Amino acid sequence: MKSSAIRELLKIAEQPDIISFAGGLPAPDLFPVDEFKAACISVLENYGTQALQYGSTDGYLPLREMISRYTIRLGINLNPGNILITSGSQQALDLLGMVLINPGDHILVESPTYLGALQAWNTYGAEYIPVRCDEYGMCTDELEEALRKGPKFIYVLPNFQNPTGVTLSLERRKKLVELADRYGVPIIEDDAYGRLRYEGQDLPTVQVIDAKKQEQMSYYNGNVIYVSSFSKILAPGLRLAWIIAPPEVIAKLITAKQGVDLHTSTFNQIVAYEVSQQGFLTRHILKIQETYRVRRDAMLESLEEQMPESVSWTHPQGGLFLWMEVPSQIDTIDLLGKALDQKVAFVPGISFYAQGGITNTMRLNYSCCKPEVINEGICRIATLFKKELVNK
Repeated sequence: MKSSAIRELLKIAEQPDIISFAGGLPAPDLFPVDEFKAACISVLENYGTQALQYGSTDGYLPLREMISRYTIRLGINLNPGNILITSGSQQALDLLGMVLINPGDHILVESPTYLGALQAWNTYGAEYIPVRCDEYGMCTDELEEALRKGPKFIYVLPNFQNPTGVTLSLERRKKLVELADRYGVPIIEDDAYGRLRYEGQDLPTVQVIDAKKQEQMSYYNGNVIYVSSFSKILAPGLRLAWIIAPPEVIAKLITAKQGVDLHTSTFNQIVAYEVSQQGFLTRHILKIQETYRVRRDAMLESLEEQMPESVSWTHPQGGLFLWMEVPSQIDTIDLLGKALDQKVAFVPGISFYAQGGITNTMRLNYSCCKPEVINEGICRIATLFKKELVNK
């Protein structure tokens, strides 16, 4: 096991005098504190003994039914038996690794990919087959060659990927499903940011595309395991996420979860359900989208105005992050130390590559800072880049 570079960095980056583009933190000024306060009182008054008691491993049934209803509207038939509530999406990834990975198994991943997944699966002895990404997501024209190496499963973040912010195109989603089916390789779809779109049209999830090729049933029994979370649309402190998978997979995951924590917090699940009622969650997501759109635009404008021509970056349609590539002579790990001296933080990109080695990339988060703070932070980073390019 290795400590997460991001979690260690946050200890420094969360100091009040540092402008931090480092974490994947939702904006705390958007947390619905009053709604949670009212929901907590309501839950304790109306469901107090149930909320404070042990619960079932698969999760609070009304919450799973709510997720089921929403997912059905997206175009996939399923029922609560397809759904497992987990203690955050990180636990979901860990349970999937526990159930699916044997030491030495190869996992096909995007390059770069989510650091938390690598950290979870390294524990189980996973090895990786990276597939290059571009502005349209995983390069599926390179996927078939990678599939011939026999991966255990494919891991993909199709919407506003962490760390790059790019979105897998519809054409590539269809190609991914087709090739995974042809080679008999399951897909894990990590969709933590899918509700946070700021421009363009929503695309069907990979699981929805997969479901359309199977016979209509009252439950989902396809080739995709879907993971999503309440962390980015309500509050990460709840530690609530869910997995949608065929019933046989859910059964195995339940067994694994029983050995880990018995069940996710009953109180948190009932509170989240109560907060989400009467259309509040939909209204709240619209508020988040509008706020983050302004902050994303502020960062893109600041980069355009201040960065040297030799630096490039992605233009995310949603999510929390964008990705920068700098000239090869600049090592962003070394640059981070100088940036911290200037009271600004980012995440060096090397940790997001399954096989390491690439040192001239970095991830920037824009959700947590107001526009004027973003502009000042980008100014400090741009000044550092210009000095580095002159010196080298």
